[in-house]
Amino acid sequence: MSIKSNIMRRHDLDWLRVIVFGLLIFYHVGMFFVPWGFHIKNDIIYPEIRWPMLFLNQWRLPILFVISGMGTYYALSKRSGGQFAKERIQRLLLPLVVGMLFIVPPQVYFERLDKGHFSGGYFEFWPSQAFIGVYPEGNFSWHHLWFLPYLLLFSLVLLPALLYLRNHPESWLLKKTAVLASRPFGLFWLIIPLYIWESLLEPFFPSTHALWGDWFNIVNYITLFFFGFLLISVKEVFWKTVLKNRRKYLYCGVLGFTLLIGLRQLYSDSTLIHFIEALFKVFNLWAWILALFGYAAGYLNKPSKTLSYANEAVYPFYILHQTFTIAIGYYLMHLPWSFWSKFLLMSLGTFGFSWLVYEIGIRRWKVMRPMFGMKPKQTEKSVKSGNLVP
Repeated sequence: MSIKSNIMRRHDLDWLRVIVFGLLIFYHVGMFFVPWGFHIKNDIIYPEIRWPMLFLNQWRLPILFVISGMGTYYALSKRSGGQFAKERIQRLLLPLVVGMLFIVPPQVYFERLDKGHFSGGYFEFWPSQAFIGVYPEGNFSWHHLWFLPYLLLFSLVLLPALLYLRNHPESWLLKKTAVLASRPFGLFWLIIPLYIWESLLEPFFPSTHALWGDWFNIVNYITLFFFGFLLISVKEVFWKTVLKNRRKYLYCGVLGFTLLIGLRQLYSDSTLIHFIEALFKVFNLWAWILALFGYAAGYLNKPSKTLSYANEAVYPFYILHQTFTIAIGYYLMHLPWSFWSKFLLMSLGTFGFSWLVYEIGIRRWKVMRPMFGMKPKQTEKSVKSGNLVP
């Protein structure tokens, strides 16, 4: 069944995607300085910056999967199931392979140098050592590109259900979603499955991003992806509600994050505390997601040349950025500089080198564009919300 798309373009979704992936660069730079595990670490750790990073971490990935589900709705509105599957494989699998072969190995190389597991030049490491064994024991990895295989899996596994909902807009599920979305706090019923996953799955399946056996992340993120498709399917019902009630959701987010931090500071982990924390966590992340959609709808739903450029660049930037972050961090980690000196240099360097490679080595070259998930230049007049998310 072919459906002609009369869907109005949502520039706010484009802006949110660009902003959230921009924050990802700052987040990964921050990982260099906090006590949490990362590939390389600064000589001095700054525990206090984990609080703003924890704030971002609560909703950053969940909103990306919600936006991805929304983008899937746009993509399916003008493609058959087969065309959609082919496009997703081309625009997710090819960049993943390219990234694992050429972009991720330098990250592993610098980590092996830092930990004393390898010595020598990069081309002594790649390719002879780069693909021996699976990380962390070995060197072959997708590192920060884990988002791509997860998104590909969700897109293909859910495709029959998404096609059914696309072809049956009067289905019970979409009608129920519209009812929930029409009420200021009706959308908070959607945290019920998120709470079940957080309270019952998360303790037994810690996050690995390895796909195989990573059951909590798979179930949690595929749920958020599906929510995105449902919410965008009810169109203006959803957008009017989040726009009108954005301040309420903001207050809920502030309350939820305060409760979450307070609980972690005041009580030791236990079974009861885990169930309470899980509730605070899903309430908090969902409130921030709804607030962000509301404020974006109010202030960002307008086109601009900056948005057009950034929306096209965001996918290559995502693929490239962590390699530059780790490379720069490796040469700064032992210097007696302040936190802000290193943080700013790493942030500016990551953005700058990513932009340089994108502008000179990717955007202008027909053969390079598909390797980084970009559409052929001659057929692309603008980057739409229905295009690949990231």
